[in-house]
Amino acid sequence: MSEPGKTVRPTKKQQELLSFIESFITEHGYSPSYREIKTGMGYNSIATVSLHIKNLIDRGHLQKRDHAARSLEVVSTDAQTKLQTNQIQPSEEKWLIEKIEYYIKKVETESKINQAHIDELYVLIGALKILGLDGAAQSFLPRLTKLKDKLPTEAS
Repeated sequence: MSEPGKTVRPTKKQQELLSFIESFITEHGYSPSYREIKTGMGYNSIATVSLHIKNLIDRGHLQKRDHAARSLEVVSTDAQTKLQTNQIQPSEEKWLIEKIEYYIKKVETESKINQAHIDELYVLIGALKILGLDGAAQSFLPRLTKLKDKLPTEAS
């Protein structure tokens, strides 16, 4: 066991459980029950969930308020936050894709397209890839190619 107040980096399985709990809280506004964790993580028993939760509390990654139901809270450390910077929530994904769609439509309606427009679009589509939204990035590439073809040539 670790020293009180000092967190030890979670294992891969523990990080998956922490991510599940954090996502559940973000989506629902309250923490999951042990049964919901059991189902969501594919565990075989409530006892398994209890053991994993206890270990995460002991290691400083979770805290539970007064042994109350649905009172789990993920304890965030600077290291965990830095590791999660490229994660994106579904609501953020929708917002980002809508913004990129808006910008592409704006460029498509421009009477004169220049290289700066194309470069900005490449940056936006690259950001989608970095965030793990490869499907969304791929869906924008044909439109970007059409816009690139509209660029005036040097001789024009």
